[in-house]
Amino acid sequence: MLIEVCAYSLDSSLTAQRAGAGRIELCGGMAEGGITPSAGLIELARKHLKIPFYVMIRPRGGDFLYNETELAVMEADIKHAKSLGAGGIVLGLLRPDGTIDEERSKALIELAQPLPVTFHRAFDMTRDPLEALEAVIRTGAVRILTSGQQQTVDAGLATLRQIAHQANKRIEIMAGAGVNERNAKALIDAGVHALHLSGSRKEDSRMTYRQPAVSMASSVPSEYEYVEANEEKIRAVVSEAS
Repeated sequence: MLIEVCAYSLDSSLTAQRAGAGRIELCGGMAEGGITPSAGLIELARKHLKIPFYVMIRPRGGDFLYNETELAVMEADIKHAKSLGAGGIVLGLLRPDGTIDEERSKALIELAQPLPVTFHRAFDMTRDPLEALEAVIRTGAVRILTSGQQQTVDAGLATLRQIAHQANKRIEIMAGAGVNERNAKALIDAGVHALHLSGSRKEDSRMTYRQPAVSMASSVPSEYEYVEANEEKIRAVVSEAS
């Protein structure tokens, strides 16, 4: 089974590759849940990675209802990611009523061609997962990343099983959010086609001087800690899924 690792840096991408991951989801903005990574990160990922990587196309954090200027940014980012050698694209758009924005999603997916597209966890914010499944299939996306509309895959296991059954090989279902070596087998048994994780841990900053009066961060992590992929965590899931 393919293991995809969500990576926010080149170091994490390389760690995931060493650990046996089959694909990288390349993102920026960890505190926002993942946004479009920098051009420099995409360029260096293409240079150094031997495994495929998909580029997140998300212009901001928050909801997945985008206005015209945000859509224009997404279009430009897709074109740029393609020109820099991305192996695929990750995106997701919703309507105000909690349904998949099929028209705009399909237009972006067509723009991404010939690159394959994953519809990300915007899927988990929809009003009905089975209705959303059929809508995503119609957009032309090749896979859905989902936790089963719960905070973690453990809580969403029953829905993941239902989604995978209804998908019936028409689209790939990739489970993500809280995937680890302890639940990998249960997810595989539920019928999902791939597993997605960050496999990360917090690292302490190498700064020896730490300014006590000023913080640049609006949320954790602070300036004096960062999060990187952990090879042992990823390797453990790869082993369970082999």
